[in-house]
Amino acid sequence: MSSELTRDGLTKAVFPVLDRFRPSAVPARLDGKRILDLLLGITLLLIAAPVMALVSLAIVLESKGPILFCQKRTGQNGRTFPIFKFRSMYVVERGADVRQAVAGDARITKIGKILRKLSLDELPQLFNVIAGQMSLVGPRPHAVLHDEFYGAAIPAYVVRQQVKPGITGWAQVNGSRGATPTIEDMRQRVDLDVWYVAHHSVALDLKILVRTPMAVLSTRNAH
Repeated sequence: MSSELTRDGLTKAVFPVLDRFRPSAVPARLDGKRILDLLLGITLLLIAAPVMALVSLAIVLESKGPILFCQKRTGQNGRTFPIFKFRSMYVVERGADVRQAVAGDARITKIGKILRKLSLDELPQLFNVIAGQMSLVGPRPHAVLHDEFYGAAIPAYVVRQQVKPGITGWAQVNGSRGATPTIEDMRQRVDLDVWYVAHHSVALDLKILVRTPMAVLSTRNAH
């Protein structure tokens, strides 16, 4: 990652990032990204359909509750949207108290542990991608309350919302996946997300998508 994106140099990096989003600079890059999202998103959805059917059956057989979990997340330009995930917990948290999952979390079902470890719980977000609310690649969207908390604590946090949130991202393939128990953990993720916003391209998205399966299998911080 660029040496500019250290904690001390982060503010200096924010303004060039925002400058890159002048109206004349946006359409060409985003058009190619949208085409990639649609082509790969629909293809991946068709390939994943049998797996999603099996996951749905496993959720129904293990515990009572909905198959899908829907929660408001913040997307591009601060717009909220309903994100879809396979339910991986016994509880469905939508209110004011949204706690990140931790190791040994009693709320997580047995099948949920497997889904979260392999990121299979994220597969329904392919529908969000096809609908245009998300991209295959981008900063991971957080719960609205978390956005408010971290946005107040980390000045560059809002830069993440200059692009669509993604199912995977530059932060995730560089080791920042899972819970962020401290401000410093989130700051490191934001640094990576800001770098992505400044450099994103179709070629970079393809690179991230290729690296994602290995990152999922090797990361130990997902609960």
